[in-house]
Amino acid sequence: MVERGFDATDQLCINTIRTLSMDAVQAANSGHPGTPMALAPVAYLLYTKFLKHSPQNPAWFDRDRFVLSCGHASMLLYSTLYLAGYELSLDDLKAFRQWGSKTAGHPEYGFIPGVEITTGPLGQGCSSSVGMAFAEAHLGARFNREDHRIVDHRTWVLCGDGDLMEGVTYEAASLAGHLGLGKLTWIWDDNRITIEGKTDLTVSEDVAKRFEACDWHVQTVSDANDLEALTAAMEEAVRVEDKPSLIAVRSRIAFGAPNKENTSDAHGAPLGEDEIRGAKKNYQWPTEAAFHVPDEALERCRDRVRGRGADLADWQGRVAAWAAAFPAEHEEWRRMCAGKLPEGWRQAHETQSDTETTMASRVASGKVLNSLSEQIPELVGGSADLAPSTKTLIASSGDVTRGAYGERNLRFGIREHGMAAMLNGMALHGGLRPYGATFLVFSDYMRPAIRLAALMKLNVIYVFTHDSIWVGEDGPTHQPIEHVLSLRTIPGLTVLRPGDATETEAAWLTALEGGRGPVALILSRQGLAPSGATRETTLRGVPQGAYVVREGGEQRPDLVLMASGSEVQLVVEAQRQLAEKGVSARTVSMPSWELFANQEPSYKEQILLDGVPRLAVEAGTTIGWDRWVGDTGDIIGIDRFGASAPGKVVAEKFGLTATAVVERALAMLKRN
Repeated sequence: MVERGFDATDQLCINTIRTLSMDAVQAANSGHPGTPMALAPVAYLLYTKFLKHSPQNPAWFDRDRFVLSCGHASMLLYSTLYLAGYELSLDDLKAFRQWGSKTAGHPEYGFIPGVEITTGPLGQGCSSSVGMAFAEAHLGARFNREDHRIVDHRTWVLCGDGDLMEGVTYEAASLAGHLGLGKLTWIWDDNRITIEGKTDLTVSEDVAKRFEACDWHVQTVSDANDLEALTAAMEEAVRVEDKPSLIAVRSRIAFGAPNKENTSDAHGAPLGEDEIRGAKKNYQWPTEAAFHVPDEALERCRDRVRGRGADLADWQGRVAAWAAAFPAEHEEWRRMCAGKLPEGWRQAHETQSDTETTMASRVASGKVLNSLSEQIPELVGGSADLAPSTKTLIASSGDVTRGAYGERNLRFGIREHGMAAMLNGMALHGGLRPYGATFLVFSDYMRPAIRLAALMKLNVIYVFTHDSIWVGEDGPTHQPIEHVLSLRTIPGLTVLRPGDATETEAAWLTALEGGRGPVALILSRQGLAPSGATRETTLRGVPQGAYVVREGGEQRPDLVLMASGSEVQLVVEAQRQLAEKGVSARTVSMPSWELFANQEPSYKEQILLDGVPRLAVEAGTTIGWDRWVGDTGDIIGIDRFGASAPGKVVAEKFGLTATAVVERALAMLKRN
């Protein structure tokens, strides 16, 4: 039971959050003041009475996670973190939204202790919080023992009307209710205002009933300023252990502003000096003092937060007792929490790759995943209802279900966007190496969450199968054309399109070695013939992004044939046919533009040979390959949508055959 009783100093703290937020937005001449003014009581109550957290030890593993999903209200978080004693100064608040400032327009992970996630696009924070809550449940199921609960924390979310309108939020909420993630609480700012006006312009459903239908525990607080009612609702949410909780809090945007309270004008623009003076007058605040922080407010907030330090001390004692009782489990848990892979994991991995057999790279991926999962127990993930096709089930594990959180196969359902956002939450929580799978053509559904994973440099692995027109009869709706390029354009995302089973193994090893952020594996449906490169050459070459598969002879070649994925086998065969015509060609596999771009210039020249004509082949858009073929080179690809027919027929019609490669190569040499 949380200690009750509130006084004038509590109200002073709340109004400090409000005025700091107003002043920072006004100083920046940009931002969103209304929501911080409305939700200041909620944030104050969370940080001083409910959250398990420590500004002095902000990354301790069993802290509660807090997600500001309505990220436009960032000043609410910054003001609260400052008052709570986190590593954030008043000058940082004054520099809100400025170049080089810690206090960006939307919260950014990695810049300020206490900011758990980058939120910007609405719905992403809500959806990622489900991944955080699952990670807590999974690790708790694996490591907690009777009388030793070392993973036992909650995930709290502040969200708005816009968050709950986004489809990705519903995807994740549905799965959270299905799994019964009872340590997840969303506090919904039910202010009924968006940028365009009142929400009844676009929404008429009963949101509370929608969440009840998803098996959430739902409560309503009629006034965001009622601290007693808020406290009671949060306590009830903590008591409910078998389902996630939604607390609908009725608030008035820009509370206290004389002319803009409860209007859309207060959502996304500074209030203006006159309106700020009026609001401060209503708060009984010094009207001319910007960034005013009363000593008693700062002292009250930091005293209350210091009192939360008992949670950390208690947990440290529990960990010590657990470590003494279960030393092996403790060491494993410490390793996983630190994000380190098991010592010798790569050497212990028993390769399932086959250098002699034609095999779809999705099939090879499934074999490698299952081998690696035996060595890396933190590999946890699943597919958007396509596990039999994407080959992403861990055979040695069962399915995650309500109450069976320690399993490793997470069935995301047909929720690609929600899956990607949940993977972000799992990675941010720590202790897991998450992966998620679907067909490549559906990666578009996931793009906002993939982009955030890259922005946060998260170690997430995406398994995208059925990677080209070789899908065949399913037709153009299911045949990716622009998708590989689209993923390649995301800064910080490493894309790997392996060309045979051994390259697929090397791609997984590269993805797991970490330190590179998210990785997308692009895999084939159809069988791929082995390239002929040795295993040693392949395992060394794939992490470098490109490498020589076969030489055309001892002399400098007449041309370089390069390809990724399934087209590597085409250029290998084309090289053989060209040799019969007296043309010497080097074949290069280029599974990753990003990795190759990061190599030293000398290595790039060693592979691509300056001055030698280059022909690139890929079953997708030709855009971007000009970077690698140069002014005298050529590209075979597809710059239109596909067609429905057997894969081999489609490939032939689009000129993706060894014979077509030979013809284009000879024509290119003639031009040069």
